[in-house]
Amino acid sequence: MLRKMMCLLICTIFLVSSMGTAMAAESDAIHPRLAALEKDTYGAEQTGAVMERIRRLEEDYNGRHNTGSMMARLDAIYNEVYINDREPSKQALLNAIQWNIRREVSTEPVQQRISNLEMEIQGKTGEGDFSTRIDDLAKASFGENTLPMVKVQVPADTLVKIALSEPVSTKHLKVGDKVSYHVAEDVVVDDVLLFVKGAEGVGTVTKVKPAKNFGRNAELVIEFEKTKSIDGTYVDTFVGEAAQKEMTNLAMAAGASIAGIVLLGPIGIIAGAFVNGKNIELPKGTEVIVQTKNEQTLYGVQTNLAMK
Repeated sequence: MLRKMMCLLICTIFLVSSMGTAMAAESDAIHPRLAALEKDTYGAEQTGAVMERIRRLEEDYNGRHNTGSMMARLDAIYNEVYINDREPSKQALLNAIQWNIRREVSTEPVQQRISNLEMEIQGKTGEGDFSTRIDDLAKASFGENTLPMVKVQVPADTLVKIALSEPVSTKHLKVGDKVSYHVAEDVVVDDVLLFVKGAEGVGTVTKVKPAKNFGRNAELVIEFEKTKSIDGTYVDTFVGEAAQKEMTNLAMAAGASIAGIVLLGPIGIIAGAFVNGKNIELPKGTEVIVQTKNEQTLYGVQTNLAMK
């Protein structure tokens, strides 16, 4: 009898331990995605019980609550906002509307972007959930609820002009630091808008050496590796042969030496110009050409159907 009780106790402890481990693993998977979704929606991570935070997102986006586990419910709203599968995501639709009104996109949170666009078009903020308000904005902007967005194959080596969103200096950077930039000009391929002015990008510092006495030059290498398309997808980009050639052509057309602006390093990276004995200082707005690394399927806006 004692042996049976001991076995039962051990099984119970094992079961509780397994459930605790599973719940901890689910929590670890939920929190980063939930925090990212809240930041993009409201501007900051929210507080409170996880389920209540998920319920708020469901209600704000669709005016109703889903069923299922916390993970399943979070996946559903996350995919609706970010994933471009059978139809464009909420992020893609909002980008298309904002571009059609302003000819560029912003990095404001969804809630603020919707309200600002409503004020610009209608003179007042709308009512209802985000999905309803986005549909209303689409109709006001494009004349119909269904936006002229189509899936297209974007060729590898598509060129994109970008610009630094912040000043960069070898005095303050270290390897691994992130560098913010944004798309500087719209990119249209076969009448489909794929990259839009204002869309953000993320680069990484892979080499940095500040200038020192006795004329030692500063060195800086940044990989401009993730550039957001109009449908919200982060596309792999780099400074390759095609991008280098385009920058050289632009510099020659402007009557300047490309070496006086930027010094190109190995394929896929870019180094700031070497200045004898001085630190490299790249001001906000410094422009660079990058190219897409691979062929990729993206949603874009048919510009021949958009507002002129």
